[in-house]
Order: sequence, then C-alpha cells, then structure tokens
Amino acid sequence: MKNILLIDFGSTYTKLTAVDVEAEEILGTSAAFTTIFTDINEGLKKALDILEKKIGKLQYEACYACSSAAGGLRMVTSGLVPELTGEAAKLASLGAGAKVVGVYAFQLTDDDIEAIKESKPDIILLVGGTDGGNTECILHNAKKMTALAPDIPIIIAGNRTASKECQSILEEHEVYVCPNVMPKFGVLNAEPTQKKIREIFLDKIVEAKGLNKASELLSDIMMPTPSAVLSAMELLSKGYDGELGIGELVAVDVGGATTDIYSIADGMPEHMNTVFKGLPEPYAKRTVEGDIGMRYSIQGIVDAVGIKRICELSGISEDRALELVAMLKENTDMVPGDDAELEALDFALASSAIDEAVTRHAGSIYETYTMMGQTFVQEGKNLTKVGQIVVTGGSLIHTKRTVEIASNALATQNRPQSLKPRQADVWVDRKYIMAAMGLLSAHYPKVALRIMKKELEYHGYSK
Repeated sequence: MKNILLIDFGSTYTKLTAVDVEAEEILGTSAAFTTIFTDINEGLKKALDILEKKIGKLQYEACYACSSAAGGLRMVTSGLVPELTGEAAKLASLGAGAKVVGVYAFQLTDDDIEAIKESKPDIILLVGGTDGGNTECILHNAKKMTALAPDIPIIIAGNRTASKECQSILEEHEVYVCPNVMPKFGVLNAEPTQKKIREIFLDKIVEAKGLNKASELLSDIMMPTPSAVLSAMELLSKGYDGELGIGELVAVDVGGATTDIYSIADGMPEHMNTVFKGLPEPYAKRTVEGDIGMRYSIQGIVDAVGIKRICELSGISEDRALELVAMLKENTDMVPGDDAELEALDFALASSAIDEAVTRHAGSIYETYTMMGQTFVQEGKNLTKVGQIVVTGGSLIHTKRTVEIASNALATQNRPQSLKPRQADVWVDRKYIMAAMGLLSAHYPKVALRIMKKELEYHGYSK
C-alpha cells in the first residue's frame, strides 16, 4: 500500500479523501465542519477521526490540500474595455481558481477605490491596453490604487509600455509584473498571470487565512479548490500517457452560494458561414455564477428563472413556494431529508440553477445578413457537440433524480440561440472526489484519471 491523504478545506466542510495509489483505489472519505475562524486543525482533526473510524488508522506517504475556505481566493480586476482587456483579466482570474469579487473597466473613480476596499480582495489584477496601445487608463488606475492598503498584492499584466511606470507608481505596494493578458487585439495570454496568482496564493494567502496551521501535516501542494477541480476536469477530458479520457465535457458544481461551470472544449464555430465575435475562449474555461446557489443565493435562482418556473418544476403552489424559499434563506443548513415538499423544491431549484448557469457559460449565435447573404455571428463558446456532462454538489449527489436535473445543461427549444450541448452522457461525482483528484493529478496523473473513470457514476444519454 502507498497511501495519500487529500484535503479540501471548504467554506463549510473540510473534506478528506484517502487513496492507495498502488491499488489505484479510494480507501475512504469523510467530512467535518471547517473551523478556519478558530483553528483550522480542529475541523481537520474531526474529519480525520471520522475517516479513521471508517478505514482504520493509516500511515500516509504524503498529504496534499486545496482550499476555498474564508471566501476562497478573492480577486478584483481592473481593465480598459469591459469586453476586451476587462474580460481577459476576468478569464485569467477565474482560470486560476479565484473568486472575482469586483470587475472594473475604464478609469477608476474614488468611489471605485472605496468599493474595492470594502470587497477585501486577496489579490488585485491591473490590466489595460494591448502592447503599444493605450497607456493612459492603466497609469491612471495605478495612481488611484496607491490609496489601497500596501499589503494587498497587485499583479500588473497590461500594456508592456506602461508596466514599469505602473510599478514605479506603486513602489510602496507589493507588486508583480507579468506579460500582458491581451498583448494583441483578440489574443488571450492568461497562463503567466494564472501561474503568478497561484504562486501568491501559496506564498501569501495560505498564511493570511490561517491555513498554515495545518502545514505540519501537508507534504507539498496547496491551491484554490476550483483550480484543483479544473485540473481534474482537464485530465478526465484529455486523458494521460495512453490512458484515454472521456472527451470534451461540461462540468457543473451546484453549491449553496455559487454555481461553478467548467468546459473543456474547443468551442469554435461549427460552420464556415459563422463569424466569431469577441475574445477567443480558453479551451479549459471556468465561470462562477455568484448569484446562483441552493441556499445562500437561493433568491438569485428565483430572480433568474421566475417563481412560476420553480412552481412548474416542483408542483408546489406559488404562495407555498415563496414561503419555503424564505425559510431556506434563513436556514441555510436545511436539507430535504424525508420531506417530499422540500425535495421537490430542491429539484426545481437545482434544475433551474443548472439551466441558467450553463446558458450563461455557453456562447450564443445570431443570424444576420450581409452583402454576401445569410451569415451567423457567434459570441462565446460553442458547446453543442460536447458529449459528456459531469455533475457534483450536494443537491445533485443526495437525490435519485440526478440525471433528470443534469439534463437541464442541454439545449432546449425555448433558447434557440444558446450553444449548450445538444445531447450528452452524464457522469455523477457521487463521492465528491473531483477536487481530491485534481490534487492527486499533480503527482499521480494516471492514477487520478483511472480512479475518476472508475468512481464516477456513468449514465448514458437519455432525454
């Protein structure tokens, strides 16, 4: 046996997964409430005790961890044009596993600076202008940022002509300079910035959030949980060293506060007469819908789809549905259990969350006419040919209607412009192992891939 312990310090639960990498199998899993605001080791010890009762006391060769505790990795981005450098900065941040708590475009105002202070970011990403392009905006914003606390790391990844001057302006601050996230019009260069974000997370954020208290147990790697999940999804999709992956996929994680969507796919136009508009989409893309969640953001689901849709899916009257929604807002730890009414409501909420979040993540296509005749314009990622959907999150794991809920990630006739998948098989992360497998993949990628293919619950396409 060669045992590895994998830890996910979540905002609510600390989740453990024990793996025997020689046997390529999961030995056991456990979870306990995260205690980051007192001592992170308390919640970790409880989870370890639970795991030990399940599988016995084991010796571990190594221990790796990720975290989304205490709000995760909170980032603010500031760019020039919202649809261009602003979007590039946002994509770079999300791809690094951050939670974007503020997106600013054009010149920052004093009110913007006050809002940034209130959002309490862990890192700020300052971009703007292609190389050789506009420098006025990024220099103005650098000057405005001198009013921020000097211990907030600022990454400068904009017009290289202005980078050094921005660095001089912010000389009292902790500043890092990276290559431009959009060096040319329509070209995305996010990887160097994402690498720097992860380095800062390891060096600074882990300590700031108190996660270093568990450092005696940890062997090597600590990363934001969404970054670990994205790594797992890429591995599952692409395969590794002769071990086949499952192909292009869309993954959905419906949580209590947010819904995370991942797509590992090319996403380019399907037909020759389609013109692509906007920034090129990253092959491995992550988005976060901060207003869509099963408890803390339950009102966001209702606002997005309307209470009538919730009633239609649940079979509950409007008055009763509103009453239950209000109750769940106040009691965020409430689960359906044997309550059929709450179970029906959760089904409706989860179905609506997936429908709305995947629609926002996917691109759209519009018909237009030019001198050459009929033409189509695509914005965002084309996911129509993606044939695999991976789902996780408590509302999908603890229900018998998982596949029915997951089907809401597929295209429907009432959204003809959406480029959501047309049909797909469903894979269910019933044991909540994706973050753990992302951690494991940094050292044992083939083992992580084989465990995912074995442990994920497969359901062939049906609709």
